[in-house]
Amino acid sequence: MLDKLDSEFGFQQTALSLLNKRQNILASNVANADTPGYLARDIDFSSQLKAAVSRTNSHAGPLALTLTSGQHIAAKAKAQVIDDPDLLYRIPDQPSADGNTVDMDRERANFVDNSVKYQSGLTILGAQIKNMLSAINQG
Repeated sequence: MLDKLDSEFGFQQTALSLLNKRQNILASNVANADTPGYLARDIDFSSQLKAAVSRTNSHAGPLALTLTSGQHIAAKAKAQVIDDPDLLYRIPDQPSADGNTVDMDRERANFVDNSVKYQSGLTILGAQIKNMLSAINQG
């Protein structure tokens, strides 16, 4: 039963996770807009989503660990690494004198686009949950 629920929500969970990662990267670009020599970064969302979905379909997802003793070591979430090999450098439209490649207009547009995608993902996930609850309550 839980594996069916996991597979039902898996795609949205993966998409929201990647959108969150991209939002953090875009925020980092905006924060470093005035840093000399900073190179703007981004990810190719569609290719990373395809790769993540194929990895999820090829094997079971991560297992949740249950601590049954005070001496067990708690699992920790993997920290987000900015030096991720999947991060791409953005090619600037206009080079700046200080070597910074952050284009604030592009960053704002990407930030808003990513936010809208994240909100729509949450809306779809909420609708999926409502549909499941409706089926459970009526069945």
